[in-house]
Amino acid sequence: MTQTARIWTAALLIIGDEILSGRTQDRNIAQVAAWLNVQGIRLAEVRVVGDDTAAIVEAVNVLRARNDYLFTTGGIGPTHDDITVDAVAAALGVGVVIHPDARAILENYYATRGGLNDARLRMARVPDGAELIPNRMSGAPGIRIGNIFLMAGVPSITAGMLDALTGTLEGGQPVLSETIGCWAQESEIADLLRETEQAHPGTAIGSYPFFREGKVGANFVIRATDPAVLAACAGALLAGLSAMGRDAVPGGI
Repeated sequence: MTQTARIWTAALLIIGDEILSGRTQDRNIAQVAAWLNVQGIRLAEVRVVGDDTAAIVEAVNVLRARNDYLFTTGGIGPTHDDITVDAVAAALGVGVVIHPDARAILENYYATRGGLNDARLRMARVPDGAELIPNRMSGAPGIRIGNIFLMAGVPSITAGMLDALTGTLEGGQPVLSETIGCWAQESEIADLLRETEQAHPGTAIGSYPFFREGKVGANFVIRATDPAVLAACAGALLAGLSAMGRDAVPGGI
C-alpha cells in the first residue's frame, strides 16, 4: 500500500460518570472528528466509560492497539474522581509523577488565584514519560504519551488543546465531502446509491433522511480523499437522480 493510500485512524474515549448518567451531554465527538479529518485522520470509533479504573484501563489498551491514535476527554481535573491519569499509567505499566513544567505552569496560573494547593497540584500529575499539551485557557495542560492524548472534558478547553496539536500528527489525505439533497424516500434511491458508490472506488455515500415541510427527503453525503473522484461520483449521482425524474439539490436541502 502506498503512503497516500494509507488510512490513519483514531479512537475517542470519553470518560465520566456525568456523561453516562445524562447530567452532561458530550459535545466533543463532533469537534474531535472534524479536527481529525483536517489532519488526515479518521475517527474510527468512540467509547464512553465511567469513572472506573478497570474500565478505563481495558478501553485504553484495546483502543490504542487497533488505532494509530487514541484521544481521551475528561477525568484530568483536580478532584478525587479525576482518575484518567492513574488509569492510563496503569494501562501502560508506568508510574505517575509530577511533571515539573506542568507544576511551573500551574504555579504561575494560580499565583493570583489563591495559590497552588494539593488539589490543583493533581493537575500536574502525568504518566511517567509523558509530554504536555498546551492549554492557553485554564492553565492545566493536556498530556501526550505514546499514541495517547489526554484532554479536558470541557469542550472549549478541548478545542484549545486540539489547536495546539494542529499539524503535529502524521496523517493521510483529508476526507473531502459533497452533499446532494433530494425529496425522495431512501428506499426509492437505495439501488442508485449502491451502484454509484460501487462504480467509483474510493468513495463512500451516506444517506441521511429527514421529514420537513410535510415531505420526506434525504441528503446524500459523498466522501472521498481524491477531489477528482469525488467530483465524478457526485456528477454520476446527479445524473442518476435526473434519469429517475428526481430533482436533486447540490449542497443539500
